[in-house]
Amino acid sequence: MRSAALERVVRSANTGRAEAGERCDLCAEPVPGDHRHLLDTAVREPRCCCRACSILFSREAASDGHYRLLPTRRTRLPDVPAGALGVPVGLAYVVVGDDGGVLAHYPSPVGATRWDVDPAAWRSVLDRVPALRELAPETEALLVNTARGAREHWLVPLDDCFRLVAVVRREWRGLSGGGTVWREIERFFTELTERR
Repeated sequence: MRSAALERVVRSANTGRAEAGERCDLCAEPVPGDHRHLLDTAVREPRCCCRACSILFSREAASDGHYRLLPTRRTRLPDVPAGALGVPVGLAYVVVGDDGGVLAHYPSPVGATRWDVDPAAWRSVLDRVPALRELAPETEALLVNTARGAREHWLVPLDDCFRLVAVVRREWRGLSGGGTVWREIERFFTELTERR
């Protein structure tokens, strides 16, 4: 994901009102800070959208094309055996594709790094955590935080994952990330709240 798209997502999450220049990426209407996002499937980046455009893309037929409205649901999950997925780090998110393939991503100072998840390992995790069967393809993710002793597992909209990647890119210093990045990651997870 390009840095400009990441910064827009972070900016929109930090305020409840429209900022100067913050506009719908489809029709250019001003948007409030708590606006919805569309996934641009051609480039796999979030796009800001106003209320009218979000209503347009909330229809199922409209949401299967080039732009898909990202859901707003967040659900805290019980422990997920993420190690079985081959996740090499404690901070990652997993997305199911339209084709059933599963990609894991982990935030890094250069963006999100990704790898294919073994299908048998994913089926095993689904058997242990049936709520993951509800993941909407391409637009929702399993978000895992087991870094530095944390034990958090969430079902989240994909724009939350983009926000986390932006936080890591913005705050990372040196080889280990420095002290600020871990405080900001902790704040990110503290501010996640369940919503249906």
